[in-house]
Amino acid sequence: MSATTHSAGYSKTGIWSWITTVDHKRIGILYAVSALLFMVIAGIDALLMRTQLAMPNNDIISAETYNGLVTMHGTSMIFLFIMPLSAAFFNYFTPLLIGAPDVAFPRLNALSFWIFLFGGLLLNSSYLVGQVPAVGWFAYANLTLKQYNPTHSVDFWVWGIQILGLASLIAAINFFTTILNMRAPGMTLLKMPIFVWTTLVTQVLLILALPVITVACVMLSFDRAFGTGFFDPGAGGYVLMWEHLFWVFGHPEVYILILPAMGIVSEILATASRKPLFGYTVMVYSSCAIGFLGFAVWAHHMFTVGMGPWANALFSAATMLIAVPTGVKIFNWISTLWGGKIRFTTAALYAISFVAMFTFGGLSGIMHSSPPIDTQHHDSYFVVAHFHYVLYGGAVMALFGGIYYWFPKVTGRMMNETLGKIQFWLYMIGFNVTFFPMHFLGVQGMPRRIYTYAPDQGWNLWNLVCTAGAYLTALGAFLFAINFFWSLWKGKIAGNDPWDGRTLEWSLPSPPLEHNFDVIPTVTHLDEWWHRKYSEDGKRKIMPPAPKFDPSTIHLPNPSFWPIVLAFGILMIGTGFFLPDFGNAIAIGTSVTGALIVLGSGFAWAYEKP
Repeated sequence: MSATTHSAGYSKTGIWSWITTVDHKRIGILYAVSALLFMVIAGIDALLMRTQLAMPNNDIISAETYNGLVTMHGTSMIFLFIMPLSAAFFNYFTPLLIGAPDVAFPRLNALSFWIFLFGGLLLNSSYLVGQVPAVGWFAYANLTLKQYNPTHSVDFWVWGIQILGLASLIAAINFFTTILNMRAPGMTLLKMPIFVWTTLVTQVLLILALPVITVACVMLSFDRAFGTGFFDPGAGGYVLMWEHLFWVFGHPEVYILILPAMGIVSEILATASRKPLFGYTVMVYSSCAIGFLGFAVWAHHMFTVGMGPWANALFSAATMLIAVPTGVKIFNWISTLWGGKIRFTTAALYAISFVAMFTFGGLSGIMHSSPPIDTQHHDSYFVVAHFHYVLYGGAVMALFGGIYYWFPKVTGRMMNETLGKIQFWLYMIGFNVTFFPMHFLGVQGMPRRIYTYAPDQGWNLWNLVCTAGAYLTALGAFLFAINFFWSLWKGKIAGNDPWDGRTLEWSLPSPPLEHNFDVIPTVTHLDEWWHRKYSEDGKRKIMPPAPKFDPSTIHLPNPSFWPIVLAFGILMIGTGFFLPDFGNAIAIGTSVTGALIVLGSGFAWAYEKP
């Protein structure tokens, strides 16, 4: 098939073209748009919580509503914003960075997106029926047992997480295969861009961690639907088993969230400082070390459950140890900037802020590696401050930097730098005003997840300051939306290489061609595109003419609607567990119908022309 045609019945434009697309770049855009929309919902949840806590004895929302907002905000920010926005970046850019025409399994890539979207919609549909999960993003047993939560609120959470986890697992297998098998000729593992390395480690973490939470959710589903009692002490179950299973997944999940951000920051800082990334090989090894040690620290979330001194000592030591490869990265980023000709673009400001905020959050994390200190801070607002500095000041800041950095490549237009810098400072000031005082609130004894407080606790001032910071951050988000849409239509034309980039995606048109590369490149250096442009003494080379493009050498996979059909079948299987209230026959029929759709679409998929 030529590079410019597809099978009859499929169009390159219109909604149908997006529904049936298997182009990794379009799927990356779909992930990004969905993640940003879910971020808006999660942000509204956060503003409602902060409004409730602005003053003592507020009664704007009830305790149950507040618990639902806490649960949905945390779940959405992690599973519906940070993870899919990271997926948007590695969907769009991994093939471009490794010189590949596509991902290993294009239709499987489309399937992972549609499963993610349906999982996110299922989780958020709990708002529509007034059964919002209110058990925290960690859903500790025995709060989730049927006798304590007889509605379907917990079922929305359990099935939403299961479906979202399936989407991530499928994507992880796809990109693990893509990176190991589809690199351009000459691109050895130690010539891969650092973002590709952090993406690869992230896929390994997903493949190893997601089955654990899947098993836990299946057990919880059986407890709720069939009364099996895995987590019910009254039925012989073990309530702490949920905590162990959840955090065996949950702490690698922290690095699933942060490693792609680290890769993005590394690419931005090297480009902004016009220098190679300092200590590239050590950065690779430290990424792998973080991935390995991420599975050895889960029980530092459980220092207060009575595991005993030996277990506490072991996980305390492992938590301290994981700070070493993280610290290596921080020193390497600083060394990359040191002596460079730094251009303080908006993307660079976000990347530098990531280094500062993540370091600050990491320092309070080291404090919590000590069981006595962790016991003192446990379930206090000090912990809320810590993980927001790591995940918001860290991952979210890096992702926004990535948007400003790669927006020209995706759209062909520049984002407005003046608006971008104003938005950055609103975000930075608003973020710190929101979360830094939470350290004080925690030390003063304010517990997590309380929806109101008495005026004589000494928390009034800092809660009001935190709420003001939240609204300042929301103003920054609003300004980002204005910049984004204005730049999309009216932004300055970017050209192919507006930042004088180092990696292969900047050698392509903006936006890239459907088939990515006219001729698959041969790689001879780390930072291949930089070495093609500049000689060793830093002088600009005269670029040779591009090789002649032969369309007959390009084969593009056909669009397909079977991925969305199969994903809808999976959604129906999960929906059946919500319907026993309408009769067991309806519930079983819905799940069976979903299973038949999955089998039928899978069969049709297998025989569809590739």
